Order: sequence, then structure tokens, then C-alpha cells
Amino acid sequence: MLTYLEFEKPIAALDQRITELRDTATAGEIDIDAEVDKLEAKAAKLLKDTYAKLTPWQKTQVARHPERPHFKHYVAAIADDFMPLAGDRAFADDPAIIGGLARIEGRQVMLIGHEKGDDTASRLKHNFGMAKPEGYRKAIRLMQLADRFGLPVVSLVDTSGAFPGVQAEERGQAEAIARSTEQCLAMGVPMIAAVVGEGGSGGAVAIAAANRVLMFEHAVYSVISPEGCASILWRTADKAAEAAEAMRVTANDLLALGVVDRVVPEPLGGAHRSPAEAIENLKGAIIEELDGLAKLSPAQILEQRRAKFLAIG
Repeated sequence: MLTYLEFEKPIAALDQRITELRDTATAGEIDIDAEVDKLEAKAAKLLKDTYAKLTPWQKTQVARHPERPHFKHYVAAIADDFMPLAGDRAFADDPAIIGGLARIEGRQVMLIGHEKGDDTASRLKHNFGMAKPEGYRKAIRLMQLADRFGLPVVSLVDTSGAFPGVQAEERGQAEAIARSTEQCLAMGVPMIAAVVGEGGSGGAVAIAAANRVLMFEHAVYSVISPEGCASILWRTADKAAEAAEAMRVTANDLLALGVVDRVVPEPLGGAHRSPAEAIENLKGAIIEELDGLAKLSPAQILEQRRAKFLAIG
């Protein structure tokens, strides 16, 4: 059953009415097709109108929707085959970041991404996609492996941020994030990053300093969460909506700023309403970018990435 967001309550009410009418028709001989068609048209128009004018805060809520596709769903639909590679060879394996060798329509790549989980057990297992130092050190190891064998790197970003716990800080969280970002910038192979949900803080940048940064239409990407920003500026998270507006966290804002290179369209109502369509849109965009970057030499790859990030701001 679809979970409706706070601003979707009028849409939820119409959908509920449609369901009730259908149940009534099933139970008796009443023909209510015309009324159902009328309500469905009204609900579709309301959905279209609502998503055409989402505020940055509403987009943040859509980006966090629990039913959006997660890394495992992208792997299953995008990769023809996937061989996961675990561990950082220093401390442990962090399930918040998953990576491995993959094949996308015949193109061999190293596929890396955050996994949030889609139910209580898996969310706890993957720590809600908040990686610890060993997660970023695993990403570094996989990027180095890809660089050594000439494989492009594709990363899928979906995290509220790196794990802020004491244990992570004791194991060098800041250093691990910095070195992962450095590794992204140092590779002589193409790298494509896609922000598919939340792109939060250094935890996102650590695997997103790529030649081409893609972003879903209703994803968000920022240095801090709107709630965190509001807590610092106004001493209350209640002003998160104002913070989101000021921070320019949406895909179109970031495209205009040059932070991202391409906005990938989502199905009407967000990726959670039609995950298969959203994944297919992203797959097509990734293939196009891979083919475009394949024409560049390692030196050109490095120069293009360097120029891109030096031009920001």
C-alpha cells in the first residue's frame, strides 16, 4: 500500500474514495464506472498539479520516501550481473555501502552505492545508509581496483550523511571521507555519480566527486540536512522548510549552479510510484554518459574532472 506524504492528503482522500466505490461495485450490481473514471481523472490532475509546484521542503520529503527504489533494486534492474566485493581490508565490512563488479548492457563497470534498506530489519542492518569509515575505505579500495583495471565507476548516492557516532569518529570518519573524495578525483577512469534520493553532506560527496553527476528530478543534495541547518541558524528544526528554500537543495537549483550536470526525470508522483520506470530512466542516462566518457583518454578524464570542480562557485 502506497504511503502518502503530508502534502499528498487531498490525493490520498480521492484515492480512498475511488477504492471505496470499487469495493461497493464489487459487492453489488451498481455500475459506478463513470463516477470512478471522473474521480480518477480528478486525482490524476491533482497529482500532476501538486508535483508541478513542489517546494524544496516537499521535494526533500519525496527524496526520503521509504518506498523509493534502493541500491539493491537498481542493481537488480540495471546490472546484467553483479559480483559484490566486501570489506575494507583493515577493519570490517560496512553494509551501508555496497559495491562490486557489474555489467550494464555489456559495459563492465565498478558499481558502488549507499543502501538504506526497505524494512525495519534491513534498515538496521544497513544503518539507514549512513556509512562508517570502513564503508568509505571499502569504496576507496574498489575505486583503486577499478582504476587499476581500467573500469569506469558508477556510484548511486542515497544517504542522509555519514554515521555521526563516537565509534565512527574514533576510527577516523573525517579522514576516510576526505580520502574517498580524493580517490574519486584521482582516478584516470570515467566516474559517473547519480543522486537517487538524499545526497547528504560529506557522506554523499565521498562517492560523488565524479566526471558527471546526475540527479533525479525529486532528489536533494546539500552540505547539511534542512533540519540541521535550521537547528544551527534558528536553534529549532521547525524552520526546516525555510532552510531548504534558502539552501537550494533541488535538482534544478543545483543544475543552474553547476553542481550537477544532468537532471533525470521521474515518473509523475515520484520514483516511489513507478520504480521500474524511474530505474529505466536512470539506466538510459548512465549508459549515455558512459558512452560519452569512453571517448576520452585518462589524461582528458582527469582534466575534465578537475575543470568541473574548479569551476563550481
